[in-house]
Amino acid sequence: QVQLVESGGGLVQAGGSLRLSCAASGRTFSRYIMGWFRQAPGQEREFVAGIGRIGGITAYADSVKGRFTISRDNALNTVYLQMISLKPEDTAVYYCAAKLLTTDWGLPSEYDSWGKGTQVTVSS
Repeated sequence: QVQLVESGGGLVQAGGSLRLSCAASGRTFSRYIMGWFRQAPGQEREFVAGIGRIGGITAYADSVKGRFTISRDNALNTVYLQMISLKPEDTAVYYCAAKLLTTDWGLPSEYDSWGKGTQVTVSS
């Protein structure tokens, strides 16, 4: 498994931007499909975005399309989530996750490794 550490969360006003980073350990990062999920208090963990092994394929939840961009740098073992036009409903703990299989990107149960999360709070 790969170890994941998220960073970049914080408090931002509605309409603002943040960039999350997820640093992975190990030399096999490029083998993993990477995803970002989020979980708000009292809600289930939900898929936000995913990216293929070399970054050529991406997927987004409808709620973030056009506002969030996922990218990766395999040389740095890092995946990013650029978030713009943030809304109060984007407030959640954001998690980075990694998976080897190409099965459903949107299911948390399909992922093999998880970070501990970073808090994003968007004030109105």
